[in-house]
Amino acid sequence: MRDRLGEHARPEKGDLTGPNPVDRGKYGSKIHLITERTGLPLSVGISGANLHDSQALEPLVRGIPPIRSRRGPRRRRPAKLHADKAYNNRHLRQWLRLRHITPRIARKGVETSQKLGRHRWTIERTMAWLAGCRRLHRRYERQAIHFLAFTSIACTLICYRRLTN
Repeated sequence: MRDRLGEHARPEKGDLTGPNPVDRGKYGSKIHLITERTGLPLSVGISGANLHDSQALEPLVRGIPPIRSRRGPRRRRPAKLHADKAYNNRHLRQWLRLRHITPRIARKGVETSQKLGRHRWTIERTMAWLAGCRRLHRRYERQAIHFLAFTSIACTLICYRRLTN
């Protein structure tokens, strides 16, 4: 579509979108999330739907804020990280070990996902809480910064609701 000056209108897809491999190639985004043991979000990020999950792990771990503890100094990193088989990558395992984080990542063809499922349900529950936010169920914003802001607001609401109970 052209406007009166002969310029093209902006494309309908926004920043950080990509063809979804499971939804007939429709453009969409993924929400990547790191939570603590009880399901409170620590770090959140978004990417295109066609980006592999393992590529989003490093920015998420770097984005974890200092955690205040009752005793001692603030912790700047988690002690261990549980992840599913999509994050099974030698480079990621070495990167986590260099940061003194113990990787608990299921290996393809070696370990079953039942053992990991004991810890994975907290992430699934938090993602279900995020899916309850209508604004995040479908991406209406073209700019990635706006979508990330709404995702951060939803994570803040989750933390508020969990801490008031």
